[in-house]
Amino acid sequence: MATHHLIIFVKNPIPGTVKTRIAQTVGNEKAVEVYRHLVHYTQQVTRYGPWEKTVYYADFVNPNDGWSGYEKAIQAGHDLGGRMANAFQERFAAGAEKVIIIGSDCLTITEDHLFAAFRALDEADVVIGPATDGGYYLLGMRKLHSSLFENMPWSQPELRLLTEQAILMQGLTFERLEELTDIDEWSDYEQAMRSKLKNDA
Repeated sequence: MATHHLIIFVKNPIPGTVKTRIAQTVGNEKAVEVYRHLVHYTQQVTRYGPWEKTVYYADFVNPNDGWSGYEKAIQAGHDLGGRMANAFQERFAAGAEKVIIIGSDCLTITEDHLFAAFRALDEADVVIGPATDGGYYLLGMRKLHSSLFENMPWSQPELRLLTEQAILMQGLTFERLEELTDIDEWSDYEQAMRSKLKNDA
């Protein structure tokens, strides 16, 4: 569906730059291993969806990292909000009518969540996937609403609440998806692995 576009934000797996909070507990090399696992999972979840897809890298495009078949681009902007806004703007300018962005930090997001997010935009102006840490793992909209990316407390526990307030202050409607957990701490990863083992048993 060329009118539906999925943006995936990723970091390049460089020791010391990814999962730094996990690295504080288990070291940089293990943190990179965890991040590679998260990226591989995100590839599995997103690969077969019927939408256009673009991977936006933080530093440089890696041509041989498992994202074959995806468009590839570099994030551009002075902070996370600016980089996200620019990515949305690029996709809308290219003709997309619904655009959703996710990161590569969640081991419980599924293809069903992505389908649900695109469906939500049939009625709502914005769709948001709340994370248990107070942020969000997914954001989608039918046109660029720049205010959702301006002066926001990135990586802080009040991010989702302030984003939802900004949505309402603009007179927009939003739908909230199921709450999921991003993997930010080593304990998050341990819990996710325990849950997976339990579910697979």
